[in-house]
Amino acid sequence: MASTRRNRAKPAGGMLRPTAVAPTAVSVLSAATGARVDLVGSASADTEVTGVTLRAQDVIPGDLFAALPGGRTHGALFADQAVAAGATAVLTDPAGRAELTKVLGSDAACAVLIHPNPREVLGSVSARIFGYPSLRLKLIGITGTSGKTTTAYMVEAALLAAGHSVGLMGTVQTRINGVAQPSALTTPEAPTLQAMLATMLERGVDAVVMEVSSHALALGRVDGAQFAIGAFTNLSQDHLDFHHSMRAYFDAKARLFAPSSSTHAVRPIICVDDEWGRRMVEIARSDKQSPPVTVSTGTVPAQWHAGPSTVDADGAQHVTVTVPGGGDQEMVVPLPGRYNVANALTAVAIAVGAGVTPSAAIGAIAGVSVPGRLERIDRGQQFLVVVDYAHKPAALEAVIATLRDQTRGRIAVVVGAGGDRDVGKRPIMGEIAARGAELVIVTDDNPRTEEAAAIRAEVLAGARAAGLDVDAHEIREVGDRAEAIAAAIAWATPGDTVLIAGKGHETGQEVDGVKHPFDDRLVSGAALDSSIAPPEDGEDEK
Repeated sequence: MASTRRNRAKPAGGMLRPTAVAPTAVSVLSAATGARVDLVGSASADTEVTGVTLRAQDVIPGDLFAALPGGRTHGALFADQAVAAGATAVLTDPAGRAELTKVLGSDAACAVLIHPNPREVLGSVSARIFGYPSLRLKLIGITGTSGKTTTAYMVEAALLAAGHSVGLMGTVQTRINGVAQPSALTTPEAPTLQAMLATMLERGVDAVVMEVSSHALALGRVDGAQFAIGAFTNLSQDHLDFHHSMRAYFDAKARLFAPSSSTHAVRPIICVDDEWGRRMVEIARSDKQSPPVTVSTGTVPAQWHAGPSTVDADGAQHVTVTVPGGGDQEMVVPLPGRYNVANALTAVAIAVGAGVTPSAAIGAIAGVSVPGRLERIDRGQQFLVVVDYAHKPAALEAVIATLRDQTRGRIAVVVGAGGDRDVGKRPIMGEIAARGAELVIVTDDNPRTEEAAAIRAEVLAGARAAGLDVDAHEIREVGDRAEAIAAAIAWATPGDTVLIAGKGHETGQEVDGVKHPFDDRLVSGAALDSSIAPPEDGEDEK
């Protein structure tokens, strides 16, 4: 096998890939995974790969194409496209190998790695092909139901302030040294993840902060990644369509902390404000070499502790923080809500674990803003309009409670639920909104492939089941999201608050498998502009 690094062709589809990769022979990958090698055409065991992808349309010359079984079709059916684009090898299962004989022409040449469960080894294969980039980075993984994005942004700010070159990977965007691009998944598939880490390393990044979803942990997307620090924020109902129970959901998250897991972090940092955090501590404590660092904003003792908050008119909070080893420091949290104190304190603990001083970390997070998280839309109106990503029951309840503390008037909530996702939370979302607001407008979120009206009906059922006084609480159904937002804004009077929940930073709405441009922030701004527009000539101003 050649030992020199080989320059890569320009990445396809906007994917982040390193420009130079040391080739890896198929025989090396076979030995590392136990996969059997079949040779097609002129390929040999010494055939080299310099990249890996799951998508045939993203193949560039030298790639290994991971042809995995899917819910509707087998990836092997697209192997002819991959080989035609320059794939030198295919990783698949026995069923996929059988399909290859049907789709590959007589002139095809590729090595085929056959493994009974190729997804199980895809992470380690991807890491090997890209040279194990996480071993040369300070990789920080943050998991939990809520708060991952906010915590990640705060950690990024602290690391940058301390002079690190930082990569960020998460729900909102991926950034490499300040250059941002959209993220399709909270945690990308293993080939994309390892390619992104290698690219970050190539561009001089020394620390990477990434959100780690339960899907990523359960499906092996982060296999092959070595986490220097792993953090846990909290756990509440979400993704039960995938995990089926809270215990299974928790167990997936625990793969970042259990010493027996191949993805466990060297240094665990855990918020113990909920029962699940305290359970996670017990799991992490079984690693005697690296006991967990604990964070608390309540009555539970912890190494990092935040006292009561005082809140400014703009929602910024002032908190006294007790640091490990004793001593207090004052922390300013730029976002309202006690849960954001927990996010901020967890971020400080992570940054300190990465070598930043407490004072530097605390100073850095004071200026952080997070897209779509309690993001204010201000056009000079005399009421508050806030866009927030709250799309889970606990998150919605926390946001409404936070806004109630700051609102002298009434609250309107525009809320829906996503299609093809956890259906059990839909009535709960409706009930929480009804109990917390004077006006609830149930609308469409991302219906995806489901019937939008049926989703709304489930949310409405929960709202109406709250049984609140109809004279003091109003429930409406407005399917068109833009119309729903406009209606809530038209309802508001001075001192009121309008919360547009569920989509936050998202810039599209998915209906019948098609993503249409839609940004709650832009739509809210336009509705405000229309509501406060000056009268036209000849129109009486009232």
